[in-house]
Amino acid sequence: MEKIAIFVDVQNIYYTTRQYYHQYFNYKAFWDKATANKEIIAAFAYAIDKGDTKQRNFQNTLKNIGFQVKLKPYIQRKDGSAKGDWDVGIALDAIELAESADTIILLSGDGDFDLLLQKARKVYATKSVVYGVTALTAPSLINAADQFIAIEKSLLL
Repeated sequence: MEKIAIFVDVQNIYYTTRQYYHQYFNYKAFWDKATANKEIIAAFAYAIDKGDTKQRNFQNTLKNIGFQVKLKPYIQRKDGSAKGDWDVGIALDAIELAESADTIILLSGDGDFDLLLQKARKVYATKSVVYGVTALTAPSLINAADQFIAIEKSLLL
């Protein structure tokens, strides 16, 4: 049975599906599709914690589906901008698990992850599948993946 490790860039998926489709991503539909007949060695959802009830309910939904939710505090800068980037955390966890996984499944459109996928393939022969909104996913990430799966209507609420 194929061993998979799943890494979800929650903020990226939230904003890209909202921007492009004006809809929310369906994590349960994704889970059912991505994990069928596979052994899940890890499934992480990386999110920002603002501490509000709606967000906690969403985080509990992710946990009930099967994700381990990793949170960083929401940081509001003095200039009004916000900080809450999980790129390094995702990359570290993915490289740590790449040796044990046959396939890394990444949900993100962020081109910064292209190097991660290339490194996992080169060092551990780990395949990669990327889920993203095609128009908002970096071409370098699509090219670095062994397979790209477009987020379309069947993966939206």
